[in-house]
Amino acid sequence: MKPSAVVRLLIAFAAAAAAAPALAADAKAAFQPDAARGEAASAVCQACHVVDGTRGAAANPILLGQHPEYIVKQLTEFKSGKRKSVIMGPMATPLDENTMKDIAAFYASKAIAPGFAKDKKTVQQGEQIYRGGIANRQVPACAGCHSPNGAGIPSQYPRLGSQHAEYSETQLLAFRSGERANSAQMSAIAAQMNDSEMKAVADYMAGLR
Repeated sequence: MKPSAVVRLLIAFAAAAAAAPALAADAKAAFQPDAARGEAASAVCQACHVVDGTRGAAANPILLGQHPEYIVKQLTEFKSGKRKSVIMGPMATPLDENTMKDIAAFYASKAIAPGFAKDKKTVQQGEQIYRGGIANRQVPACAGCHSPNGAGIPSQYPRLGSQHAEYSETQLLAFRSGERANSAQMSAIAAQMNDSEMKAVADYMAGLR
């Protein structure tokens, strides 16, 4: 090997060695969500999304036990305007990504408050849609993405079990009308469902544990 090549090789090794501690420091400094910080940051959220063991108003989603990745995604989309809300848009606007992750970690750490179906007449219909879909309109079974017990799939699909039926129904209607447009998959599914089917499956999901 020529002397010049040796020098270049030594310089390259020296540069790599110098960079290694910085890379290690960056790895160690990776952000870790903190539920305690999230509790403090979510003080204003708790007026609507209660954390005292009650289920809160049916118009507001229950965040207890929700997957943190899903909460962060929704906050991010409220902030960007991809998901529109005159209430949540302004609430999410000042939040940075790390604060969103802290808030999400706090709600995810709370035990979900159990719910129940209220309409005995539509439980069978709701169960059929949730577990079997609507074959003649190519509506897939909700359980395929949100799991048989409504627990969802972390980082992909939200927990729906024990969610307020009224809230779930409102979101299905919003997906169908285009008012909510941050999930092409759900918009396509809701477009094939009628009002009574939405109401039945929303009520059924409220009782999933």
